[in-house]
Amino acid sequence: MTQAISTPINVAQGAPAGQTLKNAIVAAVMTAILTIPVLGLQLKLDGYKVVFEPHWKPVWLAVGAVFLFQLFKPLFLRATAGVKVPSLPALGTGQQRKVIWLLLAVGLVFPFFGSRGAVDVATLALIYVILGLGLNIVVGYAGLLDLGYVGFYAVGGYTYALLNQYFGLTFWECLPIAACMSATFGFLLGFPVLRLRGDYLAIVTLGFGEIIRLLLNNLTSLTGGPDGVSGIPKPTVFGIEMARSASVEGAKTFHELLGWDYSGEHMVIFLYLLALLLVGFTLFVTSRLIRMPMGRAWEALREDEIACRSLGLNPTRIKLSAFTLGAAFAGLGGAFFAARQGLVNPESFTFIESALILAVVVLGGMGSQLGVILAAILLTALPEVARGFAEYRMLIFGLVMVLMMMWRPQGLLPASRPHVELPQ
Repeated sequence: MTQAISTPINVAQGAPAGQTLKNAIVAAVMTAILTIPVLGLQLKLDGYKVVFEPHWKPVWLAVGAVFLFQLFKPLFLRATAGVKVPSLPALGTGQQRKVIWLLLAVGLVFPFFGSRGAVDVATLALIYVILGLGLNIVVGYAGLLDLGYVGFYAVGGYTYALLNQYFGLTFWECLPIAACMSATFGFLLGFPVLRLRGDYLAIVTLGFGEIIRLLLNNLTSLTGGPDGVSGIPKPTVFGIEMARSASVEGAKTFHELLGWDYSGEHMVIFLYLLALLLVGFTLFVTSRLIRMPMGRAWEALREDEIACRSLGLNPTRIKLSAFTLGAAFAGLGGAFFAARQGLVNPESFTFIESALILAVVVLGGMGSQLGVILAAILLTALPEVARGFAEYRMLIFGLVMVLMMMWRPQGLLPASRPHVELPQ
């Protein structure tokens, strides 16, 4: 019996051929059961009736891919038994900071050479960079799983939209107000979740995000309901409008003041540079915070709350500070999103947005600023590049998440901690 226990098992040898075929058939059947309701039977409006429209091609492709993968999995394991999965080089804190400065420098000149469509997509990516860096405070540094982060994003967007609609405030006046309003909601959310951890915390924050969306959807007299708020003005350059004609009679627009011909690309480039400025501000503040005692307290809370409390730190204040500051940056991103789109409605702030922002933090590496930036760019730009696979975007997205958790669970560029190594 002792000999049987101590005998090593060679995983690369795989299972017998009959067992392998059986596993492949079972996996294919399970794939068919899961994909037929999602991909095979799609709803279609036929007059006034809703009917099912069969699409069997994606089902057969998924079933065939899973069957072949399970069938040839033992051969793949034997072929790659001694092969190591390549990984990105480990970068220290100073090296990551230099790469971030390089990315900011490249981003500064990019809009003057890229196409209008590319600059517009890059602007959207920068919004997700702001949101990812804000959520990184809550999830990456403080270790608090927040699935309702999109609620703070919505508060920031609607703050600018409603203040402009009812009081005529400009973007620059509403930007700090939106950050403060989202921070207030983050502070208020912090109180009910002070004693919650893990899955319970995630469920409560998820409910908070849905409550915000439902309130925006049902307060028709204030928020416009499902239609939202439209006609939101774009930001100005020190009070000078970047439009074809000024809204105030006798005023000059930006291109008239400089003697340029009007072009719609001017506003696209300006919005991109404004988003880049907000990213730089977010990076500066967060990088300073994590080096301050507050940032060390977040890390202590993430590693062990009991040990954190035994050191004399107050977990209540630490959690409230993380939720408040993280929500403030979501408010900045929401206000800019409303200015860029010119329209906000509840459908812009669904749960899938929270999942996408959380995926940016997890894939990039929790606690890593450079990793969050790279992940936000990849998750935003790749769907625009591969528009032919738009129908299977979420399927590919889920597959990438699973592969990342299998082969690189620490993220693309995990955060590097300052440490001292003794000579051998």
